[in-house]
Amino acid sequence: MTRLFVRAAVFTVLVPGTVTVWLPMTFYNRARAVPEQLGWLRELGWIPIAAGVVLYLWSTAEFLLRGRGTPAIWFTKPLRFVLGQEPQILVRGAIYRYVRNPMYVGVVSILFGEALVFASPNLLWYALGVWLFFHLIIVFVEEPHLRRARGEAYLAYCREVPRWIPGKNRRAQT
Repeated sequence: MTRLFVRAAVFTVLVPGTVTVWLPMTFYNRARAVPEQLGWLRELGWIPIAAGVVLYLWSTAEFLLRGRGTPAIWFTKPLRFVLGQEPQILVRGAIYRYVRNPMYVGVVSILFGEALVFASPNLLWYALGVWLFFHLIIVFVEEPHLRRARGEAYLAYCREVPRWIPGKNRRAQT
């Protein structure tokens, strides 16, 4: 189990760490930021940042403890000695009862919070682009893989739990 935690930590630093820290620093343009126009509203950006961090860590813990795997997905198999491998069990409990992709939701929440805190249009566009990229990867890569790998159990899960927004019409997102 310790090995899984180490691999999940490595994955978190390399992937979400890059997406939420290093890349935003390259997109943030201090000259284009407009902090004076948002005033105290900028501070509200810390709410989605904190919620995103909690959501990511919670969903990662579910992968580790219930799924006995790491956030590394199937196409990272060549790097499994460092990143680990996808969960052996379909994780459906805890936060995964409400939304199928809480890790992605957490990362995107962090990015939208950063756009607000730094009052940066560039970071807002980056957050939108990352969400679109995640959506396309989920729809065209991850979900087909999971349908093949997990079969009817995954299909039933998709019918019950929305992809992105808890409580949203479940059938519309399958």
